[in-house]
Amino acid sequence: MARKALIAANWKMYKTPAEAKAFVDAFLPLVAGHTRDEIALFPSPVLLPTVVEAAKGSNVAVGAQNIHFAEEGAYTGETSIGQLKAVGGTHTLIGHSERRQYFAETDEIVNKKLLAALKHGVVPIVCVGEVLEERESGNTANVLKTQVTGAFADITPEMAKPIVIAYEPVWAIGTGKTATPEMAAEAHRMIRAEVAKLLGAEIAEGMRILYGGSVKPDNATALIGQEEIDGALVGGASLKPDSFEKIVKY
Repeated sequence: MARKALIAANWKMYKTPAEAKAFVDAFLPLVAGHTRDEIALFPSPVLLPTVVEAAKGSNVAVGAQNIHFAEEGAYTGETSIGQLKAVGGTHTLIGHSERRQYFAETDEIVNKKLLAALKHGVVPIVCVGEVLEERESGNTANVLKTQVTGAFADITPEMAKPIVIAYEPVWAIGTGKTATPEMAAEAHRMIRAEVAKLLGAEIAEGMRILYGGSVKPDNATALIGQEEIDGALVGGASLKPDSFEKIVKY
């Protein structure tokens, strides 16, 4: 089963509205007509209306870096799925390593957010990955199993088709370290095997698993070229149109 690659830009806490619009205006002509892969931008919440408007009618989707699992309520500083959809967002990251590390997101919270995204027809990109200590102690497989199992609680095969997973070795994010293509592919195989146990081989075979961790123009081809790797979640290298274009056109 052919899986269409997804190349996603996580802008983290960068760019003003003017800078975001300038990026989209410069980027869209560079990837016009590019249909081999899906492309999605994930800006900060305050940038969503600007980026959605600038990308309207193009081959570039726009999503949130995070959502709350509640429909609405007294959750200061949070964004609901309804608010995301109202401004035109179609995707969301869930459980990014920085959300787990700095904002104490647990597998249970990730699961609640995943269920909310699926309920409302928003494409979820669920992030999983180990820290350096876990990698060096040989615990990668256990960490990935725990995170995938926790995230997918109460998810049925019928619900699961829109789900995308992003494997982010935490030790390779913003550090300049990158998992070798072989290391990344091995982790992707572990994740896919776990999804197969939970949801069946057919769902696992169709589920896209992206790699995220210091993806750059000079390593994108080697990484995404791996059979097990179905695209990339790109951080710093997605902040400039020409750099991100090179990754999209790996």
